[in-house]
Amino acid sequence: MNTHHQTADTYEVRQATTADLPGARSVMLDTFYHEFGHGYRPQWHTDVIELAATYLEPPRHALFVAVRGEEVVGTTAVRAQGPASPPHPAWIAERYAGDRTAQLFRVYVRAEHRRRGLARALVDAAVGFVTETPGYEQIYLHTDTRVAGAEGFWRSVAKEICDDRDGDPSRNQTVHFEIPIPVLAMTTDTR
Repeated sequence: MNTHHQTADTYEVRQATTADLPGARSVMLDTFYHEFGHGYRPQWHTDVIELAATYLEPPRHALFVAVRGEEVVGTTAVRAQGPASPPHPAWIAERYAGDRTAQLFRVYVRAEHRRRGLARALVDAAVGFVTETPGYEQIYLHTDTRVAGAEGFWRSVAKEICDDRDGDPSRNQTVHFEIPIPVLAMTTDTR
């Protein structure tokens, strides 16, 4: 699938190519260090080092980028896998286990490019990819609500499955979401 979305502010949202990987990696690493404050963690972030092997090579995985000119300013990724337990609750991991789940990862937009509809366009491109890719039955994601704007954004496009916040500001304050797959949400007329 080769989805292109043009935004009003001369941004392009499209499936990533090999040439986009250094810019995508930069957006992701900057997010880990500057937004999340914990930096690169091998146990969570190996996909960022192996972007091509994780997102470009497997046929049911994808990486989408928002670009302005030659600069990658945003990312969203799709992988055929559910969340792990721990750190997530066992029932969440069981509910979304296996490759029938499309999990959204790395939905990041550089701060100076936010409020332009890029995250929504990136998520729309990812949902379109999932819709057209055989075998997916659900779309799952989780977010850390300590990131400014994250919770509000996800509540505008997804349905909450579990609020896993514990109130400890030193730890991730996670909320789990699901996005309906449009094709599965439609009914079939069998007349």
